[in-house]
Amino acid sequence: MFLTELFTKATQGRYRVLHLTWFAFFLTFVVWFNFPPLATTIGQEFGLSPAQLGTIGLCNVALTVPARIIIGMLLDKYGPRLTYSLLLIYAAIPCFIFATAQSFGQLVFGRLLMGLVGAGFVIGIRMTAEWFPPKEVGTAEGVYGGWGNFGSAFSAFTMVIFGLSMAFLPGAFQFPEAEGFRVLLFPSFQTDILNWRAAIMGTGIVAALYGVFYYFNVTDTPPGKVYQRPQSARGIEVTSVRDFWFMMVMNIPLTVILMVLAWRLTRVEFLTMTGMWIAIALLVGLFLFQAYNCWAVNKDLLNGTKRYPPEDRYKFKQVAILDLTYIVNFGSELAVVTMLPSFFEGTFGLDKATAGTIAACYAFMNLMSRPGGGLISDRLGSRKWTMVVLTVGMGIGYLMMSQVNSNWWLPAAVLLTMACSFFVQAAEGSTFAIVPLVKRRITGQIAGNVGAYGNVGAVAYLTIRLLLVDASTAASADGVANMAAVNAGFFQVLGVAGLIVAFLCIFFLEEPQGSFAEFHEGEHPDGVVPTAAPAPAQFIGEEV
Repeated sequence: MFLTELFTKATQGRYRVLHLTWFAFFLTFVVWFNFPPLATTIGQEFGLSPAQLGTIGLCNVALTVPARIIIGMLLDKYGPRLTYSLLLIYAAIPCFIFATAQSFGQLVFGRLLMGLVGAGFVIGIRMTAEWFPPKEVGTAEGVYGGWGNFGSAFSAFTMVIFGLSMAFLPGAFQFPEAEGFRVLLFPSFQTDILNWRAAIMGTGIVAALYGVFYYFNVTDTPPGKVYQRPQSARGIEVTSVRDFWFMMVMNIPLTVILMVLAWRLTRVEFLTMTGMWIAIALLVGLFLFQAYNCWAVNKDLLNGTKRYPPEDRYKFKQVAILDLTYIVNFGSELAVVTMLPSFFEGTFGLDKATAGTIAACYAFMNLMSRPGGGLISDRLGSRKWTMVVLTVGMGIGYLMMSQVNSNWWLPAAVLLTMACSFFVQAAEGSTFAIVPLVKRRITGQIAGNVGAYGNVGAVAYLTIRLLLVDASTAASADGVANMAAVNAGFFQVLGVAGLIVAFLCIFFLEEPQGSFAEFHEGEHPDGVVPTAAPAPAQFIGEEV
């Protein structure tokens, strides 16, 4: 029923808002991933080494971890309509900086600023949750996440064509370059011009224009419904002292993974050892500042002058376990997408174009897998057990992929990859079928926290793979890594991690209250909430 109405009522009410919002997410991913398809061309123009190109790619995700936390705070305070619109308009700024860059440093600066655009995903989670009831929120969030995620694949397939179409623009945005894609796609095209600068800038302009359009065509909530805001968005509001300290512990990995990124930048000689230690000191300061803000938000709870009634409490362990599920599903997806082309190329002796096409199918699965996970979560009757089953399937899939070698039949390996991809992305959909149901007024901050942990997983997994390569190289007689063993070990790590998190979900993940309700908590059957949101807490001495 939902999927039928999704198309038949595409221009009406909540379905219209969903379509406008997933397309906003789609554009942020087009912009965020507009560098990789043009990396070879850019590297040729600037004379960059593979390590320098890798540094630019690393900088693209470096600030996305804190950005998702910050966006979640802004979202809860100002609402998704304004936050998404401003982020889309902002996207033009790093695009302009990158498109007009004349040095490696300017390229890096542009991609660092681009990390904020990668946090746009968080915003639509709350917008979608505001417009759809709990019984449909899994499917709606799955459509939002899956169709928006397709922006990365769309960028991979269209940026070169877009650059070729901009080849005849006069002036400062015209730069002659040799490019193999031109010969492949347009053999009769006589000039060697691919205007990557105009292509990059063009995506930023489109995003900014859509940001203006989005602002004037959506609202934060349906008519008559009040947008619930936390008392303060400086940090996540918790409802017990024990949960406060649990939250402090869960903030540590977010800082540690940024330290790992700083260390990796020293490996490509972008940072000196002194620069790395300065970066680490700044990150420690950032953690302390974040801890202070969390204390400021919850100080009345900690000193005993504030208590929450039972109906307004939630358990932070729900957020923590969702952090872990997003590490093993979305984190592994980002890591696998990065290495999958080289995996098929090296394992089966394929050319780069064929290996890249097969690997792209992994991202294409998002169109149906993530909505499928949300749909299963809505229909199965238990969001907890949907999460468990999909995560187990993902773990088994990765363990099976660790057994793929050159003796396998290629179509069988591709089918296994697609099956594994389904479980990975369906588990992502299942995760965000639960996120909006944990605590409604801080959904943005919860979504930002969970989303940031997805990037933590990606960086952690890719760092583990790097260490596996180093270990294999050191152990070999000729100094060449055994990539078959490295890939097998990498997939085994992904599989075991998935199974461990599935086991934790069985014992610690709880079914959210009102998971399949017709209306959100506090709403009346006519869809209208009281003129003021319920008081989030009571102070000692107040009448209860």
